[in-house]
Amino acid sequence: MQADIVTSLLTRALQAPSSHNSQPWQFAVDDARIELWADRRRALPVNDPDGRELLISCGAALMTLRVAAAAAGLAARVELLPCRADADLLAHVGLSCGPADASLAWLGPGIDARRTCRHAYDGRAPEPAVAAAVVAALAEEGAGLITVDAAQRLAVGELVAEGDRIRWRDRAWRAELAMWLHGRRDGDGLALPALLAPLARAAVRKLDLGKRVAGHDRQGLTQAPWLTVVSSEEDNPRAWLMAGQALQRALLTACRHGIQASYLNQPVQLPVLRRRLQSLLGTQAFPQLLLCWGYPQAPLPVTPRRSLDSVLHPAAGEPSRVRR
Repeated sequence: MQADIVTSLLTRALQAPSSHNSQPWQFAVDDARIELWADRRRALPVNDPDGRELLISCGAALMTLRVAAAAAGLAARVELLPCRADADLLAHVGLSCGPADASLAWLGPGIDARRTCRHAYDGRAPEPAVAAAVVAALAEEGAGLITVDAAQRLAVGELVAEGDRIRWRDRAWRAELAMWLHGRRDGDGLALPALLAPLARAAVRKLDLGKRVAGHDRQGLTQAPWLTVVSSEEDNPRAWLMAGQALQRALLTACRHGIQASYLNQPVQLPVLRRRLQSLLGTQAFPQLLLCWGYPQAPLPVTPRRSLDSVLHPAAGEPSRVRR
């Protein structure tokens, strides 16, 4: 595989979403195979003690790589968790010249256009055909989508607010969040203007803003045009990787129709709230993400990304180490 093609594919894969924009992935390249690795140095042990969101994030990067490959006319053969001896080796991706998956290739333009919407939506709900396409995208990757109906919204909003209050009372959680408030030039984290970032870090470490954040999130949830929960039938590393792939396939599908999403994952992150959410929804499936969808009122800013050099695994270029 030509180096410039691989470089292009990996550069596009970096556009995947991740918790706290932590970008917890690395890649190694060996001939026509790309390996995806978890970068545990970028884990969030307080926010994500089981590494569930880390693997969802890596799954999203894997799907982005698959879409980029298809858009380049390449076929991708994926093997998840190929090495029992090393749980951080998440996937082998074998690349070959066609036939490419046309349904994934169609999503290619969405890679650079997708954003996380941290601003207001214009109030329009996705048309039924678009919503159905999002559901189908998730199903293709083994995940489900549960729509939170009008009767459930208030209760789900209370779970989100309770999660905010629990999180913000936790000094360790605030300290971890503060660590990921970065200037935009840093290439990762929750981006802020460079002059504001140190002040924001100090404020987050010191202040319990749970009540204020809870009110803001509750209002955003009640105004979301479409509120959903991404679910999976199992709850283990393989299921989390699959959920991440499903998430990104759904996000890119929505993006092709002008729709962006935002996250309110507090009820999924805290086990006691997650069980209550599961009961409220009346499902045996495991909630993985809580998403709002809609049409942004205004253009959304680009989120910073790390350079390709910074995400190459130390084993890259050393076949004896890559092939375990």
